Amino acid sequence: MRTLYISALICLLTLSGKGNPGNGDLVLLQSLKGSWLFSIGINEEWISPKFNDSGWESIKVPSPWEDQGFNGYNGYACYRKKLTIPSLYKGRMLYLNMGYIDDVDEVYLNGHKIGSTGNFPPDYSTAYNAERVYYIPEEYISFDASNLIAVKVYDSYDRGGIVSGELGLYGGKTTVNFDINLQGAWKFMPGDDPRRKESDFNDSMWDEIFVPAKWEDQRYRDYDGYAWYRKSFVWTGNNADEKMVIMMGKIDDIDQVFINGTFVGSTGYFPDKGRELANSGQEYDAFRGYYIPAGLLKKGQKNVIAVRVLDTGGAGGIYEGPVGIISQARYIEYWRKLKKTGN
Repeated sequence: MRTLYISALICLLTLSGKGNPGNGDLVLLQSLKGSWLFSIGINEEWISPKFNDSGWESIKVPSPWEDQGFNGYNGYACYRKKLTIPSLYKGRMLYLNMGYIDDVDEVYLNGHKIGSTGNFPPDYSTAYNAERVYYIPEEYISFDASNLIAVKVYDSYDRGGIVSGELGLYGGKTTVNFDINLQGAWKFMPGDDPRRKESDFNDSMWDEIFVPAKWEDQRYRDYDGYAWYRKSFVWTGNNADEKMVIMMGKIDDIDQVFINGTFVGSTGYFPDKGRELANSGQEYDAFRGYYIPAGLLKKGQKNVIAVRVLDTGGAGGIYEGPVGIISQARYIEYWRKLKKTGN
């Protein structure tokens, strides 16, 4: 691992132990198994909380829709369910686990898209064997009130719908007190171009992809090779002498991270300048935490993170969190608390 602040980072990573915060580190807060409202067909109005679904069928979830009166149906359908999220969960990282969906889905909370897996027609590709775990941005939640989950599904053949899994509202075992939470939608483009690290690079035509999640589950099935992620945010500022860390979760396989065009850290070695790819093969399982040099973040202005990734086979991308910017003090506190859980 290379970084601009090696001694501090080694100290920080030593605290992390083996407790990497993947899906196994989530705890069930509220089950979503049971009765959902359901309709075959497609209509963009159906994702809105204001839509009147009083005439819809009731269907058991999880279970293929073929087993509940829709035998032989292939095509689009939509599920809807309301849930109340207590205010005691404020400040906690929350996720929807939607289990396994056959074949393609988009999931919305209160009309806001929070994740998708597979590709809808005309560029159809199935993702029936991928577990759907989607981060919920807190600004999308109405605490102590009704929240509407809408799930748009496409099934190409055989069984369809939300077919299995441990559906529910989940929370992280340990709260991550980010200064900037970077989980959610990023810009994404396959290929490699060093200009993509620059803050003024034009990414307006890039695709949207969700982080953390494998890119194979988001339009790029079977893609191996180079790709770049970019995300913009406004930095609200911190104490001038406060050390900051960017947490990039787990990336498959190797990465370089830039903030405002400046390199801040990497894991693994790219085959650049005639050097062959020669890594341990375990980089995909390493948690990324990189020190941010003082003065690099521009207060009150747009800042840009660019992440160069090389996937050498299998799954690819920023596939596991947490992902965000945090002070060094809270970073250490987070890992100490997580280690106490015994993970």
